[in-house]
Amino acid sequence: MKRRRRMRYLAWFVFLLVLILGAQGLTANQGVSATSAAEGPYEGHTLVSVQSYGLDGKLLELNEKSEVVWKFDPPNSRVFDAEQLDNGNFLVAVTTKLPPAKCPDEQLEVASEQCIEASVVELDYETKEVVWEYSWYDEKITHHEVHDVDRLENGNTAIVDMGNDRAFVVNESGAITWEWQAENHLAEGTQFHETYGGPADPGGEKDWTHMNDIDKLENGNFQLSVRNFDVVVEVNPETKDIVNVVGEPGNTEILDHQHNPYELRNGTVLVADSGNDRVVELNATTDEVVWQYGGRGLLHWPRDADRLPNGNTLIVDTFNDRVVEVNERGEVVWAYEGVQMPYTADRLSVPEEDHETVPGSELRSRHVGTDSVQSTLKQAEAYAAFVFPSWMNLPELLTLAGIVLGTLLLLLEGSVAVARDG
Repeated sequence: MKRRRRMRYLAWFVFLLVLILGAQGLTANQGVSATSAAEGPYEGHTLVSVQSYGLDGKLLELNEKSEVVWKFDPPNSRVFDAEQLDNGNFLVAVTTKLPPAKCPDEQLEVASEQCIEASVVELDYETKEVVWEYSWYDEKITHHEVHDVDRLENGNTAIVDMGNDRAFVVNESGAITWEWQAENHLAEGTQFHETYGGPADPGGEKDWTHMNDIDKLENGNFQLSVRNFDVVVEVNPETKDIVNVVGEPGNTEILDHQHNPYELRNGTVLVADSGNDRVVELNATTDEVVWQYGGRGLLHWPRDADRLPNGNTLIVDTFNDRVVEVNERGEVVWAYEGVQMPYTADRLSVPEEDHETVPGSELRSRHVGTDSVQSTLKQAEAYAAFVFPSWMNLPELLTLAGIVLGTLLLLLEGSVAVARDG
């Protein structure tokens, strides 16, 4: 009798939680929203690229009222770095998942059910037609996406190829004019590895370097972000030698799985220090912290940051699903929230290569952490977004956990009852 009563209570408990979860789904705010402080953000439209948790990536242009005035959403794709060119067109890094029938046989050896096409496309602003493209096939979408692209002054295009651990430049005809293979400069036996160390090359399709950014610096060198080494390296394009290193492999107190470094003209580099949940400005020679904003109480896995001419900083707060702009006091003056897993953001009124701005030494740092329990819950919430619908945040996940636990207990009680009756 007691077991039947427990089962009845458990059934009502599960039923009640199902109703609560349904109500949470109906009342959840699944849209995007924007807020702005009285003093307002720096002027101009904002370009936001969205990786997404699935395959519905997009590129959005927002006006000064945070309204979407232009949108590009290729099917079955993730969208990464984008920039506006001098002619007004957009240059975009896109990775598209393809079914086996559309894949070359040599790209089906690791993941036979898929391959990807990594593409860099230039889109006509008015028609959204592709007016220039460079693409290649690769094995799978996880850790093989093309993350960054940069149109150079001479018309060539610089690209990082994460899946093949390389950076390269192509001309307008699509011919490779320069290439830098990480295995020749970072692997065991190289000068870099002897001096700094770093993870061993596992070979094959493993995620070794996770190179995610390339920029042409004013001195003509290339700046590369090697995420899995926790370093930003400067490469002489003529010799291909590494001439400067920011960070240190394995020393995550300096950088931890960083994205999108941005060299400022005062000799510092602004970096989205993703694993440390902060944006940090470092002295490019000494690694000294000049300015920082973040901590998990403010940011979660940021992946892009730009210093604007007035000293504000535009930040992509990826796992909090938002883009924010903070002023020189570390106060949020603009936010665009609810956009699923954004990757980069640019204020289009600021030229792509304009690195003249207010140095971090004149700004106020701000860092707000969380305790270990809060941090773990926020991390679980972020990972759950890859599996569950976008409206399921921590409260909804806790409700779902209660449903699962209650159902398991109900099944256990039922199985014991059947065994005894049998």
